[in-house]
Amino acid sequence: MSATTIYRNAVVFTGPADREPVDSFAVAGDRIIAAGSIEAVREAAPDAPEINLAGAFVTPGIIEGHAHMLMLGEALGKVQLRDADSVAEVQRRLAAARAANPDAAMLTGVSWRFDIFGEGERPTAAMLDAVVADVPVVLDANDLHSVWVNTAALAAMGITRDTPDPVGGEIVRDADGNATGFLLETAAVKYAWGYLETMATDEDRDGFLANAFSAYLETGVTGATEMSFGHADLATYRRVLDRDGRLPFPVNAHWLLTASGDLNTDLAEIAEVARIRDEIAAQYGDTWLRIAGVKFILDGVIDACTAAMRGPYANGAMPGPIWEREFALPVAVAADAAGLQFALHAIGDEASTIALDMVAEAERVNGPRPERRARVEHLESVADDTIARMAELGVTASMQPVHCDPAVLDNWQAVLGDERALTGFPWHKFREAGVRLALGTDAPTAPHEAADNLFIALTAQSVLERDRAPYQPQRVFTPPQALEAFTVGTAYATGRDHELGRIAAGYRANFVVWAANPLVEAPELLLGASAVLTVVDGQVAPTGA
Repeated sequence: MSATTIYRNAVVFTGPADREPVDSFAVAGDRIIAAGSIEAVREAAPDAPEINLAGAFVTPGIIEGHAHMLMLGEALGKVQLRDADSVAEVQRRLAAARAANPDAAMLTGVSWRFDIFGEGERPTAAMLDAVVADVPVVLDANDLHSVWVNTAALAAMGITRDTPDPVGGEIVRDADGNATGFLLETAAVKYAWGYLETMATDEDRDGFLANAFSAYLETGVTGATEMSFGHADLATYRRVLDRDGRLPFPVNAHWLLTASGDLNTDLAEIAEVARIRDEIAAQYGDTWLRIAGVKFILDGVIDACTAAMRGPYANGAMPGPIWEREFALPVAVAADAAGLQFALHAIGDEASTIALDMVAEAERVNGPRPERRARVEHLESVADDTIARMAELGVTASMQPVHCDPAVLDNWQAVLGDERALTGFPWHKFREAGVRLALGTDAPTAPHEAADNLFIALTAQSVLERDRAPYQPQRVFTPPQALEAFTVGTAYATGRDHELGRIAAGYRANFVVWAANPLVEAPELLLGASAVLTVVDGQVAPTGA
């Protein structure tokens, strides 16, 4: 194939919502050199061979706005529990998995939902011991903020009556002080994820990352924002870069910070992340991997009643944030001074208030910085005054349509128990206020497929249970608005909007050909759709295992 190729006879969405589609574009090497009418493109690339796309729909490559790459790759091989509708069904699947793998040293599962438990009931080790007691069982919740384990896993993790709760987390205990098998927030991270990390080999992690790249490429994703980066992840990415000199697509990473309760410890971690960022940039450049910033998990999740809210949950609970302001603000200032971008996990309305306090404090101390590009993640329950403040501060709203699939909202709505159950995920209010939006999936907390995520953004309907009524459909995006938020919006949020997110001259040749055109066709045609063709830097991307 010639170094220059014209793609013509297509419906080409170029990125910005206010631009009409064009019919042709030209690629030379790894760059787009022209996009527009076939006459204009032929003038820019005379005598170039042409590929007739026969009217297909083309977009810039989707940039996943919020992902956990290694966790996704690992989750694809776990017992799948998202559609398990009862504890008994979870038990049945675990028993079947154990029977199929009698020599396995442990059993892992992912995506159990809180609504499988009765009112007032919580996960216990005894429920799992009833079907698998001989090896550790570790089951990640649908939101990845809680872990359900059996007795063997508690022992393997070294959790006893005397094990302290970490800052921002809880080892749930019974009336006698014994761990029940339910780990919340940083307790899940420290003990369950820490245990799984020690059990995985470098070969395992290499496989997890390869699985994630392949799964994303199949669904039209050509870039990702990594939101739980740490030492094990870094070592895995380095092995790929050392071996191949590149990644399958560019990744922007945010180092996951852990609240320690000690300011000096937290500040030292910021300095270490900045050092690692500079080291990686010097060794590899940033074409493929960029450590862009840090991730603060300011609160938990609504389903487990651990998200920090301004008002109580239906059960009267009023949990505090994971990062108290006395630590969050000075650490944010230090990170900002080091040029590290904020990604601020804030699901509850009080947490998002703290998030903006952090941004405002960084601006007050360090002054305006156009490259700051602070972002708040999730924003499931958010106050109107916070949305207005985000617009004033220029903060991006990073949101995930798949998190409000109506099939996963029963417990979410029940624990809120008031008007807040009907005002969640207010995409329309962000748009009206002029807040930039970057959309993603947060995989593996939710399905990673881009077309299904787009379907929910366009309809507020369920992918998982098609007979469900839509959740507050007045919030939905138009197709151009949603596609912009998946491409231009995510590119801006990652600081790569000068090279990614558009089909325009000078941009990297990352694009996707689709079987359905959501601009004019029914959104239902998106369901389960994979990309027909995914191209990264001008090369057709390999997919599949």
